[in-house]
Amino acid sequence: MNNWQHGFYKLTADERRQRLAQVRQLSPVEKEVLANTSSDLGDELVENYITDYSLPEGVALNITVNDQQYTVPMVIEEPSVIAAASNGAQRVSKSGGFIAPKQARRLVGQVVLDEIDDVMAAKTWLLAHQDIILKIANEAHPSMQARGGGAETMTVRTPGNFISVDLGINVCQAMGANSVNTMSEAVGKWLTAQGFHVITAILSNLATQSLQTATCKIDFRYLSTTQIDGKTVAKRIARLSDLAQADPYRAATHNKGIMNGIDAVMIASGNDWRAIESGVHAYAARDGQYRGLSTWQVEGNYLVGKITLPLPVGVVGGSIGLNKMTKINYRISQIKSAEELAAVTASVGLAQNLAALRALTTTGIQDGHMKLQYRSLAVSVGATPAEVPVVVATLKQHSHVDQALAKQVLATIRKDRSND
Repeated sequence: MNNWQHGFYKLTADERRQRLAQVRQLSPVEKEVLANTSSDLGDELVENYITDYSLPEGVALNITVNDQQYTVPMVIEEPSVIAAASNGAQRVSKSGGFIAPKQARRLVGQVVLDEIDDVMAAKTWLLAHQDIILKIANEAHPSMQARGGGAETMTVRTPGNFISVDLGINVCQAMGANSVNTMSEAVGKWLTAQGFHVITAILSNLATQSLQTATCKIDFRYLSTTQIDGKTVAKRIARLSDLAQADPYRAATHNKGIMNGIDAVMIASGNDWRAIESGVHAYAARDGQYRGLSTWQVEGNYLVGKITLPLPVGVVGGSIGLNKMTKINYRISQIKSAEELAAVTASVGLAQNLAALRALTTTGIQDGHMKLQYRSLAVSVGATPAEVPVVVATLKQHSHVDQALAKQVLATIRKDRSND
């Protein structure tokens, strides 16, 4: 370890910034940025804290779920995502909106046993002691059961030469990872005392007991472009959907687009988006092949979409209650429960997917995407807020756009203005 790193975690946030600035030769402006974007809360949340790293937040509009319209905060740096979610949702809203039934919510606490001489005998013993195992789990976190949740089910699986005792735990409105870990570890200690070799006891992020489904249908007329009729667009989208079920290379991109919307909602709502990502992608490969999370098909005069994915979300717990922005975001969305958040989140993912597939099958993904990217490009070359629209308008007139062209356009605009 370098000398400058010794005892780094013991320093105050300001002292850490000063030490980094010295060893990395940061400029006065860079040091000022780090200091000005820091917070007391950030220093409490992470180790070796130096500053806060911010991302843009916007709202998706026209999100109609179960006959209720939502304004959904989304946090993401990619320019086209919020526009696409709003665009897709608007087309669905015109045909009645998304339907996302309230579904069961349980997390899985996994207690895994190793070095088992007789797997079948051990499995039989575990199932015979199910009631006491659930009792031990609930005694480890009695407040959860008092709120109407707690360990409710137990299944025993035999992956490979292991035994996995899976606890189905209702965490009510919370994200619940810490509660599940506490309960799983209690069961693990008890099983160890019974003579079993417990290799791990921890939450599983594959939340197959927290699946959320959302469906929608879109009238052909809301899919058409000036050049292509809606029925043709719908058929093309359905074929792209078929491709995502057959080809994992396409499925990965198909699902990335869905997660563009879902991750952005998760971050804005204070949920652990990394846990959601890992569970979702594992679920997409549940039958041994990685597939698209959504399906689209033509039925009568409608394009019908469906998505099912694990969404073990919460509206309390973790950092949700600590972050002022998260609290404001719940005021904006008016989402009151974890079940409601799961329904809206799945719907946003399906809206995002619709917009992406419609673009792919008509104008191409780059047409709308790059128009929004032009704004970022203009800012990156130093355009002021007043200059950005002028730079963007000029860039749209060119078939090939890059940073060199953006710099040239900005220089020309400034030169012309100075000559006026």
